[in-house]
Amino acid sequence: LQHHRRDHGQPERDRGSGELAHRPQMTAGGEARLREPVAVVDGRRRAAADPLTGLPTRRELLGELGRREGAGALLVVDLYGLGQVNERFGRPVGDGVLVEATRRLRAGCDSGDLVVRLRGSEFAVLTGVGPVLAYALSTRLLAALAEPYPLPDGSARLWASIGLAETAGGAPEDVLRQADLARRRAVQLGRDRVEWYDAHLEDQLVRRLDLERELPGAVARGELDLVYQPVLSLADRLPVGTEALLRWRSRTLGTVLPAELVPVAEDLNLVDEVGRWVLDRACRQLADWSDGGRGFWMSVNVTPRELIAADFVPATAAALAAYGVAPERLVVEVAEPRVATELPTVVTRLAGLRSLGVRTALDGFRAEHASLAQLRRLPIDLLKVGPHLLGAGGDGQHPLVDVVVSLGDRLGLEVVVAGLESDAQVAAADCSGCRYGQGFALARPATAERVEAWLEEFRSTLR
Repeated sequence: LQHHRRDHGQPERDRGSGELAHRPQMTAGGEARLREPVAVVDGRRRAAADPLTGLPTRRELLGELGRREGAGALLVVDLYGLGQVNERFGRPVGDGVLVEATRRLRAGCDSGDLVVRLRGSEFAVLTGVGPVLAYALSTRLLAALAEPYPLPDGSARLWASIGLAETAGGAPEDVLRQADLARRRAVQLGRDRVEWYDAHLEDQLVRRLDLERELPGAVARGELDLVYQPVLSLADRLPVGTEALLRWRSRTLGTVLPAELVPVAEDLNLVDEVGRWVLDRACRQLADWSDGGRGFWMSVNVTPRELIAADFVPATAAALAAYGVAPERLVVEVAEPRVATELPTVVTRLAGLRSLGVRTALDGFRAEHASLAQLRRLPIDLLKVGPHLLGAGGDGQHPLVDVVVSLGDRLGLEVVVAGLESDAQVAAADCSGCRYGQGFALARPATAERVEAWLEEFRSTLR
């Protein structure tokens, strides 16, 4: 019988006798398997442990996946917002947050679970329980990781995503890849989510790789485009402004919408390049369109990550000056910051834009406690809300949008209800006292030429 160690090295022998130091144990199937002493195994694990957290690493995880049999699940956990902590407080503070996250993960798992640090702020948990209990474990870990982390001048809240994959019958690398695909899906669907792997995620991975391959160079190839969706006054249905919507007209992938494009641009560090192209094109188009004395404006969407760039405000001023556009005709529209550490810089940048005369808008306001708290701090002029605040449009009862409109009046904000897709929703928005609306029920996105013709038609009716 020839003896081989699982790691493909040679078995250890006693230095005096030449005999195997650890004799093979026969399995039920008649195969020889070396059983190493616990002290040897523990020593090897400590040597391979992550130096910051003391956790095992990816290599140990793959080895354990190969050794385990039967049902089980692998969780891939990723924390978001740590980069902002590092930027503001320094790497040692960020490392302290990682150590605290490690403690919470360990505390939330059973003694038989293996907690691993994969890289950066990404962890894995290998558990032997079935799907129901694995999902319950995931939700407990999400709750634990969402608790505030103490910082030198207060605390920060991070958010996490967790991907789940069953381990039975899968090769270790495949199981890890499947759990990571599920994690990516959780990120796409929103913060603090748990998602299971299923086969269709493989197609999404191929799509993602195609996007990552083609997006670099899209600006240089002239593949980016803007379409424009008007914003109307609900009282008289006259256009007051428009929103510039990005489209990537890829020669190989077809038309790609921002929901797919922007996350890839952020991951590839191309969001500034793409965003500056949008800003330049929007200002050029505004210069081509006369506002007819009605103050016709255009909004452009920026991500918090794009907005917090140190040169964003100067770049905006330069684009306006290059095309001779009055600053008040441009609206910079930003989504709510996802992590608290972004908020101070976002406030500073928005204030800088307003000092130029540019107006600012908050997109996707959710009327939740956290959103209300942020609203008091953000220097904005417009508030965009979704049709979900209308409830069942047409029933005459719209308590949430009524509250938001009243809040807007008190804070001096204009409220725009976006995503209106039916006449009932338009009527409900109008009845709520909201002045402006946007959506397919009012006007669909169109090319610059079509919007220009549409504007001219409205101007002719006013002469």
